[in-house]
Amino acid sequence: MSGLDSLYQQLILEHSKARSGGDLADLPAVETGTAGMGQSHQLNPVCGDEITLRLNVGTGGDGPTVTEIHWDGDGCAISMASASILSEMAPGMSVAYLRRTIDHFRELMRSRGKMDADEELLQDAAALAGVAKYPARVKCAMLAWVAAEDALRQAESGYEVIRAL
Repeated sequence: MSGLDSLYQQLILEHSKARSGGDLADLPAVETGTAGMGQSHQLNPVCGDEITLRLNVGTGGDGPTVTEIHWDGDGCAISMASASILSEMAPGMSVAYLRRTIDHFRELMRSRGKMDADEELLQDAAALAGVAKYPARVKCAMLAWVAAEDALRQAESGYEVIRAL
């Protein structure tokens, strides 16, 4: 194993244990449809990984911006690390930039290891690039990102309602 692969593996293990943003269970329940907030529950039926992710969108300098992201879940080190990394990097991103980041991450995961990660765009999530070589694990890495994409859709529609008032 190369030094870089070892560093990436260590980053994934640290995030799977620390679980940044993994505090959704400690937050008060919010009704679905709350303006500027979206929540999504995703399940990987193949391995049993699951995640519930809540995302808030507010006003920022570049238009709609992710203000908070929280999640709760249970699963393998890859899925939990992926959720943790996403929850650290998403707050403060414009909605457009987060969509671009999700799209690149999806493309990377579908590449089967033939594509290089854009480290500037993906930040620590670039450490998950090696997962793309293992098709059975891609859904583990994607779970939080799919949940974020769904929650983002919901939050954006609520944000548009607020802006129209």
